[in-house]
Amino acid sequence: MADISNVRNNAAKGRYELTIDGQLAIAAYEQREGALVFTHTEVPEALEGQGVGSRLVRAALADARERGLKVVPLCHFVEAYIERHPEEQDLLALDAPG
Repeated sequence: MADISNVRNNAAKGRYELTIDGQLAIAAYEQREGALVFTHTEVPEALEGQGVGSRLVRAALADARERGLKVVPLCHFVEAYIERHPEEQDLLALDAPG
């Protein structure tokens, strides 16, 4: 099972990526005014239910924290992850950047 150290930020494509058994899971974002705006998370069907999406989001949030960025979770999966993990809620941007 992959851990968060296997997640990479592909800034050119605006997404965090995790490849497991040749299959790519992504958390897409746009960077705006000091924040990462998460727009979409996608995990291949073969990897669903294995915690891949959570590992991907955990790594993305850790990167945002390390870079001093806030987070805007337009993606429902990212939003739900942050709701389930109160220790991440300080990353939420109070006002969505335009």
